[in-house]
Amino acid sequence: MSFVMNTYNRFELEFVKGDGSYLIDKDGNRYLDFASGIAVTNLGHANKEIAEVICNQAKTLLHTSNLYKIPLQEELAERLSKRGFGGKVFFCNSGAEANEAAIKLAKIYGNKKYDGVRYKIITMEGSFHGRTYATLSATGQEKVKKGFEPPIDFFVHVPYNDYESLYNVVKDGDVIAIMLEVIQGEGGLKKADIAYLKNVRELCDRLNILLIFDEVQTGIGRTGKLFAYQHYDVIPDVITLAKGLGNGVPIGAMMAKEQFAEYLSPGTHASTFGGNYLACAVANKVLDLIDDKLLQSVQEKGLYLKSKLKEIFSGKGEVRGEGLLLGVALNDVNNMDFINELHKELMLAVPAVDNVVRLYPPLTVTKEEIDEGVTKLEKVINKLWG
Repeated sequence: MSFVMNTYNRFELEFVKGDGSYLIDKDGNRYLDFASGIAVTNLGHANKEIAEVICNQAKTLLHTSNLYKIPLQEELAERLSKRGFGGKVFFCNSGAEANEAAIKLAKIYGNKKYDGVRYKIITMEGSFHGRTYATLSATGQEKVKKGFEPPIDFFVHVPYNDYESLYNVVKDGDVIAIMLEVIQGEGGLKKADIAYLKNVRELCDRLNILLIFDEVQTGIGRTGKLFAYQHYDVIPDVITLAKGLGNGVPIGAMMAKEQFAEYLSPGTHASTFGGNYLACAVANKVLDLIDDKLLQSVQEKGLYLKSKLKEIFSGKGEVRGEGLLLGVALNDVNNMDFINELHKELMLAVPAVDNVVRLYPPLTVTKEEIDEGVTKLEKVINKLWG
């Protein structure tokens, strides 16, 4: 790839075809995919129903821009709103763009309602919100900022699940938003405590602070609910989505309660490709397929896989996560060494901080494929731990 910028540490793997829970390389080897493009291809590779929608839409109309009404966009926004908390939706192309939109909403809200006196946004240590300049500044990992200093200075990072540290920043009266992941994906699959989230929600209600949940990785069924916050009975003011919403077709979304959404008026924010016909047609089909029956199966398969992981990694790592957003924080063995050995067994996984190996099978994975994955994981465990 000599003509492509060297911005990724790529594995020496090259795939030419997908088939459900498998990726097939140029030599015909079938890799069991427990990465899913980092929680993107939730409905599997080469999904026939998704493919049919793409073909039909490509033969009809791909793009017009947001200069004109897009009925598929309105349909998708209504469905997300009704399955969520009743908000209004802005469409874009990625998770980073969705988080940028949420950051801009928080800033314009602070400037218009509080004359700029409230301007800080609190995010969490270990968080990941994207690679654009604003979202890398929001990210609570120093390695992401390296080389791009100084970051934007209105972000304040506090320890995850530490209410006292958060309150000590809020009490100064200059905070406009709190932005967090219900489960930190890149941050090592750490989960928010229920009591912590409820306390944060109460604080935001009391002080008129926006509560933003970044569900780019956890949303669209990955945890067994359409949105991960639905496990907690805590409703945000703003939610950001991407990844699984398009099953591989780029789309992002930022949904906000109506009283906050109104602060983004014509001319304040836009996207050329955001919510075009192709992306919305696919996302509408995704929502068709991620119904209550599938979500229930994700919870059941997640519990099954989690129990198996706890068995085979007993004493060798801590199993984390919810639904099919799972991972293991390894003891004694480097996560990249583990993943490289897993590749030799024709299985894919994703690394994360805290020496975590993330296991994100498609939501459509079968029990037999889960068992196949567990067998492959056991082979690597026996090789590396003896």
